[in-house]
Amino acid sequence: MPRSMLRTPQNQTQSQTVNNNILSATRNQEHEQQQQQMDKMKLDQLLRKKRSKEYMEALHKLDAGGHVHNQNKVNDIIRTIQEEFPEVQLGGVLLGYVSICYLGKPYEVHTLDLTGGIIEHYKTGETLPDGLEKARTIAMRGGYEFIEVYKDCCRAVSASGYVSVIPG
Repeated sequence: MPRSMLRTPQNQTQSQTVNNNILSATRNQEHEQQQQQMDKMKLDQLLRKKRSKEYMEALHKLDAGGHVHNQNKVNDIIRTIQEEFPEVQLGGVLLGYVSICYLGKPYEVHTLDLTGGIIEHYKTGETLPDGLEKARTIAMRGGYEFIEVYKDCCRAVSASGYVSVIPG
């Protein structure tokens, strides 16, 4: 008995189902990529906004040597940072802060590491931890109050609260 050259409806249905599943998965993946790009654009736009007076004042307190030993004051600063960006979970995105240290020699810069909630003052030549080193030269050049260090860039904040984005 000769075999039919045409597929049976059942085979066509199975084939169509497989094709539909592949198309659906591809569309979902494209949608997720578009959503991630939109989320990144919104985050970037939010992080470019001018910083508030309270935020600026809190970060000025970093240079006071007593905060190194007072975790409650460090926690207050971190709380102010979180209040500045309530719509964003900054953990994993914002690594920390770097600015010029005015405690005098031998100190050059100080940092606030958000992961550990630690303020640290660094001497000339000491390497900054956890990706913060990339902000040191920007801070030392001057012209900015502090540098926010993110995974993908640095955001240099002027005395008036305006933000400049520096890739890298």
